[in-house]
This record gives sequence, structure tokens and C-alpha cells, in this order.
Amino acid sequence: MSNMQQNFNAGQTKGNAQAKTEEWIESAQNTANVARDKASNAAQSTHDSAQQGADQSAGFLQQTGEKMANMAQGAVDGVKNTLRMGDQTSHK
Repeated sequence: MSNMQQNFNAGQTKGNAQAKTEEWIESAQNTANVARDKASNAAQSTHDSAQQGADQSAGFLQQTGEKMANMAQGAVDGVKNTLRMGDQTSHK
């Protein structure tokens, strides 16, 4: 094989290797992009779920607070009625 043929073959091999390397780099970048997108979607989903849970908890706590306030008012009214404090103000 002549020196010129060897140089040609070496150049062709180098070109093929560069093309293959570029394919691998592009494939790795695509894989990284897909992984990033999936991670971003998972993070958004987690955030949305946490927000929904917080909203539900807040609603539950508000309802519980209202029930407690109503129960306390009922107890106060019960004590007033037992001591007839409610009747004294209406008879005057």
C-alpha cells in the first residue's frame, strides 16, 4: 500500500471516528435533556401535590376551628341558661 493510500485510509478512519463521536455526544445530550425534563415534571408534580395537601389541611383546620368556636359558644350559652343569666337580661 502506498503512503498516499495509507494517509487516505487514516483520514477516512479519523472522519468516521469523529462522526461516531458526534453521534454519541448528541445521543448523550438528548438523554440528558429527557432526564432533565422528566425531573422537572416530577418536581412540578410534587409541588402541585404538596400545594393541594396544604390547601386541604388549611380547609380542615378552618372547619375544625369553626366547630370548636361553635362548641365553646354552646357551652357558654349552656352555662348562662343553667344560671338563668339569659333570662335575667330579658326580664328587666
